[in-house]
Amino acid sequence: MDLATLIGMIGAIGFIAMAMISAGDIGMFIDVPSTLIVFGGTLFVVLSQFTMGQFFGAGKVAGKAFKFKIAPPEELIQKIVDMADAARKGGFLALEEAEIDNDFMQKGVDMLVDGHDVDVVRQTLAKDIAMTSERHEFGAMIYKNMGDVAPAMGMIGTLIGLVAMLSNMDDPKSIGPAMAVALLTTLYGAFLANVICLPLSVKLSNRKEEEEMNQSLVLDGILGIADGQNPRVIEGILKNYIAESKRASSVEEE
Repeated sequence: MDLATLIGMIGAIGFIAMAMISAGDIGMFIDVPSTLIVFGGTLFVVLSQFTMGQFFGAGKVAGKAFKFKIAPPEELIQKIVDMADAARKGGFLALEEAEIDNDFMQKGVDMLVDGHDVDVVRQTLAKDIAMTSERHEFGAMIYKNMGDVAPAMGMIGTLIGLVAMLSNMDDPKSIGPAMAVALLTTLYGAFLANVICLPLSVKLSNRKEEEEMNQSLVLDGILGIADGQNPRVIEGILKNYIAESKRASSVEEE
């Protein structure tokens, strides 16, 4: 569970709710037409920008902002170094016995064990990285587009409210509800964009980059094993993927 996402979002919603409560009756901040304009309008506008599969798949992708398990690069490096040692001593067939939790790494090792050419391994894994990155990018893009559309829908609602208010200036009772629609749609649009959609988009983009970096690290390690490089040389190359401070600490531990 990513506590930063959960705490940040709950904290933001909590402070906004506290401000509403302190202003008086929280019921005055609830308006059905405003909700339909902003939330319904935003969903359908963004739906028109993507395919049905991409749009509904975004809900599943959003889960990665809250629950996402990714192996630390240090663990991947150590695993690759261990496999490089095993491959130098017993050949690629020795890797069949390796216990690998990472699916992408397992795919690369299986190709080595099956005797595929190094260029085929490189092209296949690189294509896998590109396709995975593209799928994740659509999820982040959908929430970013929602964040862009929501304030615009809020502005549309504001204009609707102002038109309704100006058209019924002779009826004082209609001014209040019309102003509520005008102001609350702007509030809802800003809330949906800045508290939910844009933070999710940024977090999903970060997740994509983390996973892409790990897969690139694994690809370099697999190719190093395939080329028969010294395990320590492979380790030195792969440590470029981690921060220098962590590199220094891992050297001291050795």
